[in-house]
Amino acid sequence: MRFCTHQPNLSHSRATSEALWFSPSPIIFENDGNPGDSTKVSRILDEYELSMTELFLSPEPVVTLEKRFPSAYQNFLATARTCYSSKGIIHDAEIGETWDFLAKSLYAAGHHTTLQHAHFQFTLENVSRQFLWSFLHSHPFYNSEQVSQRYVEVQPGNVVVPALSGMALEIYQNTLAFQMERYRSLSEHLTPLVESEYHKRFPARSLLDKKVVKDIRKRAQEAARYVLPVATFACLYHTVSGITLLRYYRLCRQFDAPSEQRLVIQKMVRCLLEVEPKFCEILEEPLELEATPEWEYFTTHHQGTKHTRTFIQEFDDSLEGTISRLIDYKIHNESLLAASVREVLGLPQSVLGDAEAIALVLDPGKNRLLGESLNVTTMSKLARCLFHPSYSFRKKLSHTADSQDQRHRMTPASRPILAAHLTEEPDFITPELIRLDETILREYEDTMIRVWEAVNALRRRGVKEEFAEYLLPNAVAIRFTESSDLLNLRHKHAMRLCYNAQEEIWRASVDEARQIAEVNPQIGRFLLPPCTLRHMARRRPFCPEGDRYCGERVWEYELADYRRII
Repeated sequence: MRFCTHQPNLSHSRATSEALWFSPSPIIFENDGNPGDSTKVSRILDEYELSMTELFLSPEPVVTLEKRFPSAYQNFLATARTCYSSKGIIHDAEIGETWDFLAKSLYAAGHHTTLQHAHFQFTLENVSRQFLWSFLHSHPFYNSEQVSQRYVEVQPGNVVVPALSGMALEIYQNTLAFQMERYRSLSEHLTPLVESEYHKRFPARSLLDKKVVKDIRKRAQEAARYVLPVATFACLYHTVSGITLLRYYRLCRQFDAPSEQRLVIQKMVRCLLEVEPKFCEILEEPLELEATPEWEYFTTHHQGTKHTRTFIQEFDDSLEGTISRLIDYKIHNESLLAASVREVLGLPQSVLGDAEAIALVLDPGKNRLLGESLNVTTMSKLARCLFHPSYSFRKKLSHTADSQDQRHRMTPASRPILAAHLTEEPDFITPELIRLDETILREYEDTMIRVWEAVNALRRRGVKEEFAEYLLPNAVAIRFTESSDLLNLRHKHAMRLCYNAQEEIWRASVDEARQIAEVNPQIGRFLLPPCTLRHMARRRPFCPEGDRYCGERVWEYELADYRRII
């Protein structure tokens, strides 16, 4: 059931100043003494959305509320009242308008767990990959399924275009066309390389088979997509709780794409209020970008690109040739894990030694739950011991790889303000497949040089940073630190050490597993791909991917022998 599709019928033929920036005054939600009357709220939101859409020439985002938790506002209060009810469960129907004071009181006091029950499922169209990376997927409390650039060919025209004018607009549009042309060209030129690598892996398969041809084309475009701009449109399902939606709205003007973020989140909130108008009682207006701590420090202390170059050099040197480098871990990880296993079982060390205790929780041959397709480790008493060991990694990935890496929401990271990492020089990641051919590599590097020239040209013309950044390629380097407890890192490695995983994340996971094995060998030897875990657990088939089998008997390999190009 669809509840709201918010896409006003507005013209996009207008062109405004190339440095246009919309900075609205705060929204004040007043109900004129009539609780739940959202007429004024709706009018204000409509006016703001109209102003925000004038920032873009491209088709505006389409936001649809597909499904929702019924009586969300009443349930918010019913769950709160139940906590202190001598009558037992308080039901939604028992909540009347006189309880609005409780909503405001709970909200002001920070008692927000009652707002986590209700969820809202949206579909989003015409939103950029930059917006998804910067905002929508940059936190742990959501679920999202989007169209993949790895497997779906990108069509021309599906990109965000800010409302630039004159030469700035010409530079922007010409660069988009160039990036799309190079995407097509690289897809074509990479196909013979993929065919060669594919034949090595699947010698019995005919390269003329329709399924094989399709698979090869996908793998070629997977590498070619690195030249596409982060302005490329995505469409997706996105589900969040009520409290997350309120948080979205409060911080939607932060870096890195404040205009698009404000516009999309505004539409989401508009959909919410059309079906649940009482939420206006606790809806706070968005903070302006200038009110965020990142803005204040960034604008005060960031003095051009000199500091940025120094930072980048220091960061890259610290990686020591890895994609992901272990920089910190608990010094007693293994003994801590072993002791916690003994605590669960009520056994002394004389009965259950450290090595045996660690194997009991991490060895799929002993802990058969690790061979399950359903990840049940958070539910298992023994597996929850894996929460105690922890690791931190310094990482450098492309924008497109990090967009997938951040989907592992329980291995959080401190991702950057992208503008704080940019200089005039191209700064990008190159897939291993492209490195196999010098001619293709030169074409790829030339693409990066020309894209950075265009971005620099826009910045010199005074185009706002967020608009110039839309032209950055998927390949742009992202530097950050990521930390995780062992329970969630083990699950991530079980997914990303698979030979079907995205190449960069796979290589980063191999780096991480090797380094953990060096400092915590009793733990590291069990950080393995799903086929190896299932082999150890004696679960058949060893590979759970079915007809997506990678073609390698990885369960027979040592970690040091892992190699792949496609």
